[in-house]
Amino acid sequence: MEILLHYVWKHKLYSAEELLTKDGIPFEVIDTGVHNPNAGPDFFNAKIKIDGRIWAGNIEIHTASSDWYKHHHEKDKAYNSVILHIAETIDAGVILDMTGRIIPQWKMKIPKQVRENFSFLLNNDTSIPCLGKVQNIPEVYLSDWKNALMIERLERRTDTLLQLLKEYKDDWNEVFYIALSRNFGFGINNDAFERLAKSLPLKIIRKHQNSTTQTEALFLGQAGLLNDEYPDDEYYLELQKEYGFLQKKYKLNPLDSQIFKSLRIRPNNFPHIKIVQLAGIVRKKQGLFSNVLAIQELEQLYALFTSETAEYWLTHYHFGKISVKRTKNLGLSTIKLLIINTIVPVFFAYGKKKNLETCTELAMRFLESLKPESNSIITLFERAGIQIHNAGDSQALMQLKREYCERKKCIYCRIGHQLLAK
Repeated sequence: MEILLHYVWKHKLYSAEELLTKDGIPFEVIDTGVHNPNAGPDFFNAKIKIDGRIWAGNIEIHTASSDWYKHHHEKDKAYNSVILHIAETIDAGVILDMTGRIIPQWKMKIPKQVRENFSFLLNNDTSIPCLGKVQNIPEVYLSDWKNALMIERLERRTDTLLQLLKEYKDDWNEVFYIALSRNFGFGINNDAFERLAKSLPLKIIRKHQNSTTQTEALFLGQAGLLNDEYPDDEYYLELQKEYGFLQKKYKLNPLDSQIFKSLRIRPNNFPHIKIVQLAGIVRKKQGLFSNVLAIQELEQLYALFTSETAEYWLTHYHFGKISVKRTKNLGLSTIKLLIINTIVPVFFAYGKKKNLETCTELAMRFLESLKPESNSIITLFERAGIQIHNAGDSQALMQLKREYCERKKCIYCRIGHQLLAK
């Protein structure tokens, strides 16, 4: 595989004794260059020394040297600066660039142990192929990688938030509202809650934030949850009436309620409950995002997520059926998840956008102050012996699992690199 040839070249895993061109001329690698993931030669700005002379330019790598002509590089001026052509199989006599210059060729041999380790990682059917070997990697090395992964995850989320910010014309209040709403879906309903927020602009909610009934009517009606018949449920009928009026007033198009999943969900996480909890938080503050920005301590965030709902929900999880009286406040573990998945990424994105290090540092401090998340992914790594100290570590490992392990990108993973190079 070409990707493995790139890897061996980049990390100099070849034997220095084998550095002879196809014509038997010894050469020395001074600088392997910068890997280019886009169109053009594979490595830019490399330096090699051939027969006592230093050459600076680009490197092109193929599985077979004949691929040079299959890809028509001899007709592309972008390849005129190639100083060395590398291939595992040399099956082309002479390699020429567009000017007719002969390019030196080198047959690269992939070390046996690198090939075997690569094959093991790539072809292993387990969700995390290297789990059984991770305990052999020093904790200091793992700690650095976890920190890099945490930043990588925050950067990826920043890209999503900044794209949303562009879509909503730099309105951070709207972006925060949509991000918060999405995370109220807690995985299974994330997309549905995001669609709900996008279908119900914050400016409409603000006009009715002094009325619990009207706010809940807007949210539940937009979610398509006020289209059934409950003739004996007075609060339902009141919500239905309120939404009917508000829908016409603002020309709202409700969603299909079927997008909200409730199968195998605990009653306290039913869409009805999560929607009214969200409505209670959003309507509580006139400038929700500005309130968030003013927070400097983790404890202050917990108060932000107190949600006021109608008294009706003390005895209901959904419409038409009375349940045992119970408050429907957000639990501490739920609030922590919202901080990790909403507050932290928004702080980080805001800091990046405004060039405020205080915000990005605060986001990371929050992560490092919170206990790690508890889920199946984290359990897997814990069982493998990886130390997980805080939410920063758990976020890092979720990034590792989803962006590297699941995509079989072991060759780009620092853990994979340690195992491959052994």
